[in-house]
Amino acid sequence: MAVSQFPDGFLWGGALAANQAEGAYLEGGKGLTTVDMIPHGSHRMAVKLGLEPRFALREDEFYPSHQAIDFYHRYKDDIALMAEMGFTVFRTSIAWSRIYPQGDELTPNAEGIAFYRDVFLECKKYGIEPLVTLCHFDVPMHLVREYGSWRNRKMVDFFTRYARTCFEAFDGLVKYWLTFNEINILIHSPFSGAGLVFDEHDNKEQVKYQAAHHELVASALATQIAHEINPENQVGCMLAGGNFYPWSCKPQDVWAALEKDRENLFFIDVQARGAYPAYAARMFREKGISIVTEPGDNDILRHTVDFVSFSYYASRCASADMNEGNSSAANVVKSLKNPYIEASEWGWGIDPLGLRITMNMMYDRYQKPLFLVENGLGAKDEFNAQGEINDDYRISYLREHIKAMGEAIEDGIPVMGYTTWGCIDLVSASTGEMSKRYGFVYVDRDDSGAGTLARSRKKSFYWYTKVISSNGADLD
Repeated sequence: MAVSQFPDGFLWGGALAANQAEGAYLEGGKGLTTVDMIPHGSHRMAVKLGLEPRFALREDEFYPSHQAIDFYHRYKDDIALMAEMGFTVFRTSIAWSRIYPQGDELTPNAEGIAFYRDVFLECKKYGIEPLVTLCHFDVPMHLVREYGSWRNRKMVDFFTRYARTCFEAFDGLVKYWLTFNEINILIHSPFSGAGLVFDEHDNKEQVKYQAAHHELVASALATQIAHEINPENQVGCMLAGGNFYPWSCKPQDVWAALEKDRENLFFIDVQARGAYPAYAARMFREKGISIVTEPGDNDILRHTVDFVSFSYYASRCASADMNEGNSSAANVVKSLKNPYIEASEWGWGIDPLGLRITMNMMYDRYQKPLFLVENGLGAKDEFNAQGEINDDYRISYLREHIKAMGEAIEDGIPVMGYTTWGCIDLVSASTGEMSKRYGFVYVDRDDSGAGTLARSRKKSFYWYTKVISSNGADLD
């Protein structure tokens, strides 16, 4: 067996999100959230982008989050499957509206706290560390209707009250925390990212970056609170990662790629460095943005994160002329198709070396430990005649990305751990499909919501078990 490149104590596991896995969307006192309003089908993208306001559910649409994969009722069995693979970390999120159903209450929902306490205790039973995201694409709908979500400064108080409640309620059970999932997606998908809905009079850039300021202040305050409650708490930010390559060596293309990288890294620059980056002033000026701040905001932002977490699925390409004919519609973050790499069924470029490049760039920039908290391949899985799912394509994808992560560690980068995305099949955030599967465990459910929800181990389940037991040394 090869010698592992991964350090002792490296955290191996997988990731789910409350809004894509739990279901039980109104059980246990939970309130409606933004994701509960996002339908499957032709209207999905317009709603996600904040272009088609949704303040009430419609009877003629299917909402995948309402039942999802029913983790709410099946978490003990699901966590047992994670333990069988040898997980030492499980990334999940808390649904804000399970703790504060409306979002602006003064007293939390005891039933919601009890549910998550049980989940984390179940993890601890198997020696699994929870890695918990406070806000993973779900804002209580009451806060959207009454306050305009993150465009309103009052959200800072609502979020920090929620964060404090979680840090206190789960102290001793959770020590690894993330504030906002893929915070940069706010720019690309404003409703799903931050509960923003626009009208025709809005300067959308102004609204988005003002909301971003409020989230950044709230994240810094939450980090401060976490450290005050327990100095052992470690708080990270979370980026939708993946560098932009220049489409060519034409200087204008190189500059376009740099600007695209900055657009995504802007949030992490603040969260990891503690201040707005120098380039922001010109960007704001040219976009007609004037950020409204309060005295003391600059001091608050100095409460920086302990580590930088990120998702990585694909690299991207940018040019000075983003030709729509060559643009991939695979994700809300637009990219030109890269002719030098293969692509998934959904058009996402498969680029393991891009992961190493991204990790080196981020460590050079921030000098903080990294944590790869989402990585995986969305694909259609089929049972063979023997009732097995031989997902060798997923194993190949993960193997090459784990190798690249190992190379980044050899490059000198401190990496805390690795959680594959959708370790159990879940609802796709981008498309709302179940058929876009990521997991080691198959869930019997289709895109229309039919199925028994029964769990089945795929070939990759047994492969990942071996990877973990060898601390990444055995990838065959």
